[in-house]
Amino acid sequence: MSCLRRRRLAAAFGIALSAALLTAPRLWACSICRCGDPTFNALGSNIYSAGRFTLAFDWDHLSKEQGTFGAQEMGFSTRAFRRAAQDQELETVTENRYTLTASYSFAERFVVVARLPYSSRTLTAGDEESRGSGVSDPEFYGLVRLWASNFGPGLGRRAWISAVFGVKTPWGVNDLSEDGVRKDEHVQPGTGSTDFFGGLSGLYLFDEKSALFSSAQYRGTGTNDFGYKYGNIVLANLAYERKWTEWLDSALELNFRHSGEDRLDFSGTLDPNTGGDILYLTPRLIVDLTHGLVVRASAQIPVWKNLNGIQKEKTVFNAGLTYLF
Repeated sequence: MSCLRRRRLAAAFGIALSAALLTAPRLWACSICRCGDPTFNALGSNIYSAGRFTLAFDWDHLSKEQGTFGAQEMGFSTRAFRRAAQDQELETVTENRYTLTASYSFAERFVVVARLPYSSRTLTAGDEESRGSGVSDPEFYGLVRLWASNFGPGLGRRAWISAVFGVKTPWGVNDLSEDGVRKDEHVQPGTGSTDFFGGLSGLYLFDEKSALFSSAQYRGTGTNDFGYKYGNIVLANLAYERKWTEWLDSALELNFRHSGEDRLDFSGTLDPNTGGDILYLTPRLIVDLTHGLVVRASAQIPVWKNLNGIQKEKTVFNAGLTYLF
């Protein structure tokens, strides 16, 4: 029982419509978006344990491509635009992100979470390359357990529903420049905007070896000092977790994300190559090393998309450690 809870506490998950936590030309569709639920990924399902302090560290790697001209500017329909882009030079952005997460649970009902990310990004277009790295935007949020079932024999609480509310601060680096010129928005480690988010999540234990988790979240994005605004985001997640041995768990997730188009500047111009819908399939392994230390690894694979303009999202890789005090 305690082993199961401990693994679930560090079990992984990553989906779109997430509910517990949280979120110029040549820009990327919602590059700040992450499908999945970072709270469940880093901290697991048994987060409402009074007096429990948890630390997690995660590495994420993502890569995506985009055409170098806009569909609206060229006057193409979406289908014609995509055909034309096959002969065009694409831009590529890659990111390695390192995130430290800390949480503390009060009285089995309220959890506070803080996340501090560091981002390293590279934007490549032909022979040109631009790099940027630094502290990204810290996030702070709370989870409140709205309802939980009574304790059951051998399972503890079989089900719960919680709400999440929080803020992504504008404290990350958003003014990197070279030779006096500000670098591309998507090379900047932070967005420079204040975002507010909220949602719901829930867990149901089928038995002592399997559980179903789901969550949903809406994130309202703000505008930075340069007039750029990422599109508002809706995330939805569904995950099935299975315990195989005393030390090995796995999870299979569906992660959905919908995002609006990005606004380029204060004039209100929208980037036609941003926003849209995408669905990921995410297999995950969770290994209990011992004494509260858990290692996690996953691959978030795009299986369906309806993205605006010319965009190509690739598999997102994640690896992390969680330690329960």
